[in-house]
Amino acid sequence: MKHKVLIVSPHFPPVNAADHQRVRMSLPYMEQFGWEAHVLTVRPDCVEGIQDHLLLKTVPSYIPITYTGALPVQQTRRIGISNLGLRCLPYMLQAGDRLIRQKKFDLIYFSTTVFLTMWLGSIWYRRFKIPYVLDFQDPWLSDYYRQTGTQPPGGRFKYGFAQFQAKLLEPKALSQVAHIISVSPAYPKTLQQRYPHLKPEQFTVLPFGAPEPDFSALSSLNIQQKIFNPNDGKRHWVYVGRGGYDMALAVRSLFLGIQSHRHQNPEIWQSVQLHFVGTSYAPGSLAVKTIEPIAQELGVADLVTEHPHRIPYFEAIQILVDSDAILLIGSDDPSYTASKLYPCILAKKPILAIFHHQSSVVDILHRCQAGQAVTFTSNNQPGDLQAEMIAQINSLLSIPKGLQPKTDWLAFQPYTAREMTLQQCQIFDQCLVNS
Repeated sequence: MKHKVLIVSPHFPPVNAADHQRVRMSLPYMEQFGWEAHVLTVRPDCVEGIQDHLLLKTVPSYIPITYTGALPVQQTRRIGISNLGLRCLPYMLQAGDRLIRQKKFDLIYFSTTVFLTMWLGSIWYRRFKIPYVLDFQDPWLSDYYRQTGTQPPGGRFKYGFAQFQAKLLEPKALSQVAHIISVSPAYPKTLQQRYPHLKPEQFTVLPFGAPEPDFSALSSLNIQQKIFNPNDGKRHWVYVGRGGYDMALAVRSLFLGIQSHRHQNPEIWQSVQLHFVGTSYAPGSLAVKTIEPIAQELGVADLVTEHPHRIPYFEAIQILVDSDAILLIGSDDPSYTASKLYPCILAKKPILAIFHHQSSVVDILHRCQAGQAVTFTSNNQPGDLQAEMIAQINSLLSIPKGLQPKTDWLAFQPYTAREMTLQQCQIFDQCLVNS
């Protein structure tokens, strides 16, 4: 007998957002492991962000999806509110109530960074006694930006308001939670310190599954990326992902290394271009460049182009496939783990990662022999990494164009979407046993 799970994921395809990635990659495999899924999400026209209708084609047609509305952002922005969680919460509550009464779900699963919707888990538990699982892909309540003094995304006022909500609602969301899934081992430690009623066995660290089917489908989709011409004879090094002030240490270390290496070998760098893509979450003219100013300051601006706007998902992975090398830039926050790691490995290109030594990215990269990493600690300055950075840059430049890394695909197997879905469904099974 199959069990039924209601999956709450406001940013579901075709909205191009990383926080539905786990859900999208899990859906093709859930039935194999005894679970029927029903997705509750927000209508794409109510969500700000890139729309990528190809994403919806990767979702099995038999998966039922219920779309809710949300308050129009054009109206709510007049009073300073554009947050999707605030705009969609009453609609989600009403639609969820109706679905739960109609479908008799065994479990509710929240996989999203629209954290406000996680509060609904405790409400539905009180009303219907259905166990719920929360999937933390980022911290909800966090003092990282206050401790470091760095500028939070969206500015201090907007971030401060979000943290005020988190202080009120995170305790409620976690009050009756059956299990917590986390992409980073740092989150369970923090949450157990904050909420002593939570037991260690209620936590599982589970990275996103590798999107192998997306890479298999790429050639048939005939995607054309517009960032660079892969046939122009140059070496194109790419980074696809968010920017931000917390990544300044990694970016400065990279650019300092390039500056020093170019001083000794200027001719090599005439054919190298670095592209940083999708570095800002902000739409349109609000998108701020955080990479190019550092390149300008360190004298390598002629090598660096930043495209701050987000781009459709399949274009992003086409950029990885078209590149000559992939850069992975890490935060100075030890808990940061890049969900984009697996697409970078699947692109089969040389990888250079610059990450905090405690990040799981470093361990996975080494275990799979998929690339090289320069690591730093919280006390490091960019200059501290220069010798190792120059060595790794030199190594990257010496790799013949087109040569694929000798990735250990057997070691990579546990990180595939199917394996991650198996672990996810085993968590669901255990929640039913414990409820």
